[in-house]
Amino acid sequence: MPNTNIAQFENPHEKAQYVRSMFDRISAKYDLMNRLMTFGQDIRWRKLAIAETGLSQQGTLLDLGCGTGDLAFDALKVDPNLVVAADFSIDMVRTGQLKKNGQTNLVFTAADGMALPFADNFFDAAATGFVMRNVANIDQFIAEMARVVRPGGRVVILEITPFDKPLLKPFYRFYFHSIVPLIGGIVAGDREAYTYLPKSVDIFLSADELKLRMEKAGMQPVNYQLLNMGTVALHTGVVV
Repeated sequence: MPNTNIAQFENPHEKAQYVRSMFDRISAKYDLMNRLMTFGQDIRWRKLAIAETGLSQQGTLLDLGCGTGDLAFDALKVDPNLVVAADFSIDMVRTGQLKKNGQTNLVFTAADGMALPFADNFFDAAATGFVMRNVANIDQFIAEMARVVRPGGRVVILEITPFDKPLLKPFYRFYFHSIVPLIGGIVAGDREAYTYLPKSVDIFLSADELKLRMEKAGMQPVNYQLLNMGTVALHTGVVV
C-alpha cells in the first residue's frame, strides 16, 4: 500500500491511482462483500436512490462510479431509454458487463468522473452509490455530474456518512473497523482494501457538508435523508 494513512495522500493523482488499483483487485467479490457488510440492506438503499432520480420510462440515467452496475441494473426496472454505467476501474466495468443479459438500453463504459466524456445536459438524471468518499476531488466530481444533467434533472448521491451517535459509536466502529476488514480478508482475500474503506468514512464530509457542496455546484433545492440509524445518507439535488 503506497500510503497507510489515507488522510495523507501526497496529491489527488496518488489517491486516484490507489483507489483504481484497489477496486480492480476486489471487483470479483465486490457484490458479495456489499451484501455481507450491509446484511443485504444495500439493495434497499439502491432502490431508494433510483426512486429519487425521478427516472421515467423514456428517461436517461448516468450511474457514475458504477462498480459492477448494481444501481444501473435496478434502474432498468423502470424501463428507461438509456442507462450508462461508467467507472474508472476497468475490472469493475468488465465484471459488470458479465452480468448483462442482453439489455440493449444499458451501456457500460470506462470514464473518469473528473472529466466525463458526455455533452452538457445529456442525461435526465445522474446517480452514484458509495463512491463519493473515494474521489480525489469532490467538488469537481459533483460539478461534472451536474454538468451532464439537464436543468430540472436530479443528481442523487448515496454514501456512508460519519456516525455521530455517542452511545452506539463504539459498537459501530468495532464492526466497521475490525469485523469488516476480517470479512474482507477471508471472503475477498484483501484485508487491506476493507481496512481502507472504513477509514475513508472517518475523514469524509458530514451529510450537511455534502449538501453544501451540492448547492455550491448549482443545485437547488438539495435535500437528504439518513438511513440505517444515520450511517448512510441519500442526497438529492435538482440541477438549475
